[in-house]
Amino acid sequence: MVRLGVESFVRDYGDSLDTERLGLISNPSGVTRDLTPTVDLLYRSDNWNLRRLFAPEHGIRGNVRENGSGVDETIDDRTGLPVRSVRGENGTQFARAIEDLDVVIYDMQDVGCRFYTLVSTLVYALKGVEEADKRLLVLDRPNPIAPLEPAGNLHAPLGGSTLEEYVLPVVHGLTVGELAWYFKEEFDIRANVEVVEVEEWERETWYDETGHPWVPPSPNMPTLETATLYPGTCFFEGTTLSEGRGTAKPFELVGAPWVDAQEWADQLNDFDLPGVGFRPAYFTPMFSKHERRDIEGVQLHILDRDRIDPVHVGFVMLISAFTTYPESDWLQYDSEHFIDRLVGGSHLRKMVDEANAEADPMEMATRLREYWHKDIDRFTDLRQRYALY
Repeated sequence: MVRLGVESFVRDYGDSLDTERLGLISNPSGVTRDLTPTVDLLYRSDNWNLRRLFAPEHGIRGNVRENGSGVDETIDDRTGLPVRSVRGENGTQFARAIEDLDVVIYDMQDVGCRFYTLVSTLVYALKGVEEADKRLLVLDRPNPIAPLEPAGNLHAPLGGSTLEEYVLPVVHGLTVGELAWYFKEEFDIRANVEVVEVEEWERETWYDETGHPWVPPSPNMPTLETATLYPGTCFFEGTTLSEGRGTAKPFELVGAPWVDAQEWADQLNDFDLPGVGFRPAYFTPMFSKHERRDIEGVQLHILDRDRIDPVHVGFVMLISAFTTYPESDWLQYDSEHFIDRLVGGSHLRKMVDEANAEADPMEMATRLREYWHKDIDRFTDLRQRYALY
């Protein structure tokens, strides 16, 4: 069985940190193989002096609805420890919160995609540790979709203008420990970082082959299948179509009131995209876009995960939705198209806007993939410097 970083930490760090004042960045996905939360493990043990907790967007226990700004200052009911947010101010806010600590431990399950909120959380942690002159101990975990090839263009994770320089492709293939080294070295973050590595894990391994159960790292990432499709269907967050939030299958269901489920499923299946199939779906989101409205769309089914290119699938679906159903539109926040933040520029949006009903979604998506191929080649060579496995 794969040994997680937290398990190696328990084995190897019982004495070396006994006099240090510790902070912990974690969420429900930070667990041992027997599903003991890392926060409870550290708090109950006499080996460690846990002083403060730090939470990403959904809170230390995962019960905070997404609001884009992290969590408010609060107290963890189970331990009585104060909980603070990691996000904001390019790490300065976090640096102030760790002034009276010695070591910060990071233990959360990432999903291997640039959009995912935990990527920006890691950058904020690195910047904060650098500013406060503290030590960051990253307890590594497998990248759950590591067998997927890197895909998409190089752009910053979603996290505001303060993170614009920290670029990644949509699918990057790195573990959180490797990401820490990548950000530290490539972007000159002078943080004191140590990675407690995963043992007995190979990059060709999917998460469900590690021997560890999947614990959702956020409310809308319930399964490994969700994480596998997320790098493509997440683009629908920038549109007026529902990406399945508010249903039991977020990022696996996509639809809108103006979609014909059977028509769209037939069209998408005709493209014969490797590794994936589409089923007509009828669903009612209980929150988010089209809340409590009966809508039609498709459910994506993974037929062969070793052949799927989720980013390409997402682009084909997006272009197909906009050319087939002109009622589809882009979402804007503060006069900015959200899709441009997801993609990293206006190229996709302008290409889709210029297309007509006769356009070929497969041809357009293939052209986009080729357009970004140089980014992928460059990153694939670069990431070898930081590969720990």
